[in-house]
Amino acid sequence: MNPVFLSNLTIMHTDIRNMDTDGIAAFLEQVGEKAFRAKQIHEWLWKRNARSFDEMTNLPLGLRKSLRKNFIINGLSEDTELVSSDNTRKFGYCTFDDLLVEGVLIPSSGRVTACISSQIGCPLNCGFCATAKLTKRRNLEAGEIIDQVHMLQESAMKKYSMNLSNLVFMGMGEPLLNYDQVIRAISLIISPEGLGFSPRRLTLSTVGLVEGIRRLGDDGVRFTLAVSLHSADDEKRSEIMPVNKSNPLTELSAAIRYFHEKTGTRITYEILLMKDINDSITDARKLAEFCRITPCKINLIEYNQVEGSPFIGSSRKRFEAFAAFLESKNMVVNKRRSRGHDIAAACGQLAGQTGS
Repeated sequence: MNPVFLSNLTIMHTDIRNMDTDGIAAFLEQVGEKAFRAKQIHEWLWKRNARSFDEMTNLPLGLRKSLRKNFIINGLSEDTELVSSDNTRKFGYCTFDDLLVEGVLIPSSGRVTACISSQIGCPLNCGFCATAKLTKRRNLEAGEIIDQVHMLQESAMKKYSMNLSNLVFMGMGEPLLNYDQVIRAISLIISPEGLGFSPRRLTLSTVGLVEGIRRLGDDGVRFTLAVSLHSADDEKRSEIMPVNKSNPLTELSAAIRYFHEKTGTRITYEILLMKDINDSITDARKLAEFCRITPCKINLIEYNQVEGSPFIGSSRKRFEAFAAFLESKNMVVNKRRSRGHDIAAACGQLAGQTGS
């Protein structure tokens, strides 16, 4: 976003992180500063995660004063932390406008994954998801998304003595409904001038918004795309995921093919197995047929009970039988056990229940 400069150079307290480098360079030119300062400011904002202009110690005092006068930095602040019996940690972060967004750290052998959010709430109303019970308040800005990464990285080092190994956009919200800010955040996360995070270790999860998936393909993204499929039966999927009515499986299948043709990357499918909903061998057979459209892997996920939801998790016997059938069809299957369910940090449970 580029600001409209007034004659007195006042910017009406624009969040500087919502400006691009050209906009910052234009401001510097008007206040008589050298253009190379824009690169220094960019590094402070995105690589060093400066929370105030006073931290930018290699900038002249006069420039820091001008930045304070004309801009703000609307960062997140840590509000709460809950620790699961399995050592998963959920953090509540407060926004500048007093809303709450959640992020999760999931440790495993020799690695730690950060689950980050893209919206506060979600409007898609999937029946099995706690976040759907929240009213969508707003999209997160790119800076707020990156704040989560910085803060979760700091917590990972403090709590587990490890750097983040993976990032997943699987927290609150649908990333493709906040496309521009999410893609801007990702570009900064993977840029050498930003966080320098490998795109191969970053996953964006979507419920299957057809136009958004096609747009990702056109943009030639390099990260992993995960589709929260949950059923390869149109009628069942529409019952548990109303978004399927406007993004049916035939159109979703075509969009996934398009994405694969454009990027060459393997798709990940996420399946929450729920008792008597989507856990039969017939369901597994339909899933195997659908998933043959491109190279893929399938994550079978234990369903985590959500307050007020009629769904319960599949039995261990049916879960294993479902996985075995897919494997018999030469599908790549990962069985995901529930993590952090006792602090409402597991898949589908993020709903602002962060305690105090």
